[in-house]
Amino acid sequence: MAAHHRPQRPETPSAAAPDGIGRRRFLGYVVAASTLTVAAPLGEAALAPTEAAAAVPSVPGPAEIYDLNDMLTHAALPTANLITIRLDTDGTASFALPRAEVGQGITTSSAMLIAEELDLPLEKIRVTLADARPELLFNQITGGSNTTISTFTPIRVAAAVARGRLLRAAALELGEALDTLTAKAGVITSTVTGKSLTYGELAEKAASVATGQVSVTLKEPADFKVIGTGRRRIDALAAVTGRKKFAMDVHVPGALPTMVCRPPTINGTVHSVGNLDDVRAMPGITDVVRISTGVAVRGRTFGQCIDAVRALEVTWEPGTAENASDDSIRTELRKAELPLPGLDLLTKSVDARFTFHFASNSALETNCAVADVREDSAEIWASLKSPITAQEDIARKLGLPVTAVKVHVTEGGGSFGRKLFYDAAAEAAEISRAMGKPVKLMWHRTDDFRQGRTHPMSTSRVRATYALGQVLTYDQRHTSVATDFGHGVGEIITAEAARLPVGDLTFSETIFTLTQQTPYNFGVVTQLLSETDKGFNTGSMRNIYSPNVRCAQELVVDELAKRMGKDPYRFRRAFLKDERARAVLDKVAEVGEWGRSMPAGTAQGIAIHPEYHAYVAVLAEIDCRPETTGREIPDAYTGPRVTKVVCAVDVGLAVNPRGLQAQMMGGIMDGIAITLSSGLHLAGGHFLEGSWDNYFYTRQWNTPPELEIVVMPPTTETPGGAGELAVAGAMAAVACAYGRATGTMPTTFPLNHGEPLGFEPLPTSPPIPASPTDGLSRAF
Repeated sequence: MAAHHRPQRPETPSAAAPDGIGRRRFLGYVVAASTLTVAAPLGEAALAPTEAAAAVPSVPGPAEIYDLNDMLTHAALPTANLITIRLDTDGTASFALPRAEVGQGITTSSAMLIAEELDLPLEKIRVTLADARPELLFNQITGGSNTTISTFTPIRVAAAVARGRLLRAAALELGEALDTLTAKAGVITSTVTGKSLTYGELAEKAASVATGQVSVTLKEPADFKVIGTGRRRIDALAAVTGRKKFAMDVHVPGALPTMVCRPPTINGTVHSVGNLDDVRAMPGITDVVRISTGVAVRGRTFGQCIDAVRALEVTWEPGTAENASDDSIRTELRKAELPLPGLDLLTKSVDARFTFHFASNSALETNCAVADVREDSAEIWASLKSPITAQEDIARKLGLPVTAVKVHVTEGGGSFGRKLFYDAAAEAAEISRAMGKPVKLMWHRTDDFRQGRTHPMSTSRVRATYALGQVLTYDQRHTSVATDFGHGVGEIITAEAARLPVGDLTFSETIFTLTQQTPYNFGVVTQLLSETDKGFNTGSMRNIYSPNVRCAQELVVDELAKRMGKDPYRFRRAFLKDERARAVLDKVAEVGEWGRSMPAGTAQGIAIHPEYHAYVAVLAEIDCRPETTGREIPDAYTGPRVTKVVCAVDVGLAVNPRGLQAQMMGGIMDGIAITLSSGLHLAGGHFLEGSWDNYFYTRQWNTPPELEIVVMPPTTETPGGAGELAVAGAMAAVACAYGRATGTMPTTFPLNHGEPLGFEPLPTSPPIPASPTDGLSRAF
C-alpha cells in the first residue's frame, strides 16, 4: 500500500489592503469572559466552476453553480460568531466543535486549523464535541462532507483573533512595541530584549470584560506550517488503548442495560404480550414495558436483557412493508419511472436500466443511547449528527420545554449517514419516561440490519445519444424508494417540512439537484429524481444518491466509448469539462498504468467523480476468472476480486493529507462493497440479513493488495469535502472493470444479489440468536 502527497502550493495573490475586509481580512469577536475567549462570524463564498470548450458543450447543471455544500455553508454563517475558542491558564486552547466525530477525523483537522493561526502546538489544543445548542440553528449538522468547508474560515478567524489579543497583552506586560514580538509554539518573545511570556500567563490578561468586534488578517497559504501537512489523529492513542469514550462508556448513576424486542416485519407494532409478569421475574430484569417500537426490557446485564427479549411472547400487528419483496419493490419503481425524451432517427443511442438493492449503513457501533428522563427534565447522551433536531423533537414528545432537555454528543463508532437520525436517543427517552428510571439502550446488531435505517432500493434509467463522434444528449431518470430526510438541515422547522406529504419529495428533489452533476460535455443533459413507497426506514448512506447515479453514468460512458471505437480513458478525457477533473484522471491512468496487458478474465476500469468542490478519479483492476474466484472460503464472499486500486484526489487544499488518504481508503472499501457484495435481501416484509456473518461488507479477501492514494497538489486556497468523495468513484470504477473483464455491462448491484443466499437467515421473531454469548458478540 502506498500513498503520495506533493506539498507544492499554487501561487497566491497578496492579501487585501488593510482598509476593509478583503480576501484574508475578516472581522471576529472578543467575547467577555474570565480568560481569553474569541469567536468569528464569517465563512467561505461559493466559487463558480470553470468550463472547458467542447464540440457539444453542456450548460452547467445546478450543482455546478450552487451545490449542497454551498447551501450548508451559507446556512451556517449567521451563527458562526457563537462558536468560540477559549485560552486557559495552563496554556491550552479549548474548542467545542458543533459537529459529530464518528471516525472521519474532524477533531484533528479542526485542531490543525487552530494550531495554524494561533501558533500553538497541536498537543495543546483540546477539541471536544458541543452539546446540542438550538441557537446555532443550521450550524450543528454533520453531513454532506461539509464540516471542513463550512468551518475552515470561522475557526481560523477565531484563532487569529486570539493570537492578536495575546500579542497585545504581551506588549503591555513587557512594555514592548507590538512589532517587536513574535509568537511561536505558545510563547510570545521580544526580539529586542529576549523576554518571553507563555500563552497561559497571558490568558487572563488578554481576556475582555465586554464583547467587541476586532479585525484580523489570516495567514497566507505560503506561510502555513500545519495546514497541508500530514498529521496523525489527535485521538489515535485513546482509540487504540480503549480509553476513547463512546455512548456505552458514559457512566450515568442508575442507568442499566436496556434492549428492545422488535417486530418480525418492518415497523410492526405490538398487539399483545402474553407473559409480561413471567419476564419481569427473570434473573436480573428490573423493568419490562411496551413502547411504540416494541417491548423494552431493562436488566443488570445485556446478556440478561437478551434472555428476556427472547422469552417474550408477543403478538404483532402488521408493519408498513408487509409482504414486500425485492421483486415487488422493483415493479413499483419501474411504474414510477419518469419518461425519457423521444429518440431522433438520425442519432444512435445507448439505453440501459440499472437496479440498486437496499443496503445497510452497517456502522461498527450499533444504535445506542443513554437517557435519564425525570418529571421536569431530561438528559440524553448519544452520537448525534443532528443534535438540535433530536433535542427539539424529544422535548416535544416528552411535553417539556427545549431548555429542560440536555443532549450531549458523544463520539461515534462510525455512521456513514446513519447517525443523522436519532432513533436510539428518542427511543431511550421514551423508555426512560415509561420506566421512570435512567436507561442505557443498545440495539442488537440484528435490529440494526432489519429495523434500522437502510439506503433505499432504486433504479436508474439512462439514455445517451450520439452521432459524428459526439455525445448529443444524456438523460438519466433515477427512481428510488423514498429517502427520509426527517433530520432536516439540523433543526426542527426543516425537519418537520421534510416530513410533510409533499415536503419530503421536495426535500429529496432539492438534495438530488444540489448533488448530482455530469462532469462531461454531453450536449443536452437532464438528471431527474422520482420517489415511491414510504413504508421503509431509510436515510442517507455515505454519498447519498451519488454512488448509484455515478455508477450508472460511468457504465454508460464505457459503452459509449466502446460503440464509438474509443479507449475509455481517452474518451473521458476528451469530454471532461474541468481541468481539475482531467488532472486526476491523467494521474490515475499514469500511476495505474492504464491499458497494460492483462490476462483474459481480468481488466481495468476507470471512473471520475466531482462533488463537494472536489474531484476524485479511481482506477480499479478486477479478477473474474473462475479458477481465482470460485474457491471455497467459509463464511465469506467469493466472487470477482478487486486486486488493485489507484485513487487520485483533489480537494483543493487538503488540511490533513494523511487524514484525506484514510478517508479515500475507507470510501474505496465502501465502493467495492456496494458494487460486489453488500446488499440486503427483502422478503416477506423484512430483510433476511441479520448480522455481519451474512452481510458481506468488503473482507480481507476482497481488499485490494495494491492500493495507492495520490493527493494532488493544492489547486485552490480553500478545502473541498472529502468524507464521502471516493465511494461513487470506486463503485463506478469497479463496475466498469467488471464489465470489461466479462464483456457484459453489469446492471444489478451488488453483483452477487441474484445468487443463492449462502447463509441461513436468523429467526424473524424474535430476531435474536439462540446463545446469549453469541448475541453479545454480534451486538458489539
